[in-house]
Amino acid sequence: MQRRLGLTGGIATGKSTVSDYLAHRHHLPVLDADVFAREAVAVGSEILEAITQRYGSTLLQVDGTLNRSQLGQIIFSDPDERVWLEAQIHPYVRDRFDQAIANLPVTTTVVLSIPLLFEAQLTALVSEIWVVSCNENQQLERLMVRNQLTLQQSQQRIQAQLPLVQKCAAADVVLDNSGSRDWLYAQIDRHLASSANLLNIGQDK
Repeated sequence: MQRRLGLTGGIATGKSTVSDYLAHRHHLPVLDADVFAREAVAVGSEILEAITQRYGSTLLQVDGTLNRSQLGQIIFSDPDERVWLEAQIHPYVRDRFDQAIANLPVTTTVVLSIPLLFEAQLTALVSEIWVVSCNENQQLERLMVRNQLTLQQSQQRIQAQLPLVQKCAAADVVLDNSGSRDWLYAQIDRHLASSANLLNIGQDK
């Protein structure tokens, strides 16, 4: 059985930090939903064409690429528009995951980094759910600094996702990213080893 770690969490809780560590320290392949989502709206794609038809060509930058910041202002202020956009992108992302997984050996442990793992109903793709968490104030501060957003804009983006507490409740592993980087890495090492042992025990039965 292929071991698939479904890595998720809230926006700006530290998923990229965890996926980078799993890739570089543990040499695990990482399939990233954000990468596939960017592919979905690449110049010349049908999805980008649908977006410009809906919102106008002013959403395009001078090089023809999507102005993601401007699109974010639209979809995070209007839940109906966010639902429409996700209906365009999520099927593409799901297909890309299926293709990428099919090209990996079944003995390979693979990381599926999916910010909207629960919201997009992609939990069936993974064998374990890992949620990266931190406290609410840290999440807000990190998001405001990282994306240069106002407090209101940051709150809108956080509220657009399933509450972090619900994600943690549904997780097999919760990684607490409210402390030091070394502490986070130690948690990753411990859980990666312990869950691997459980998997081996299950296969031996």
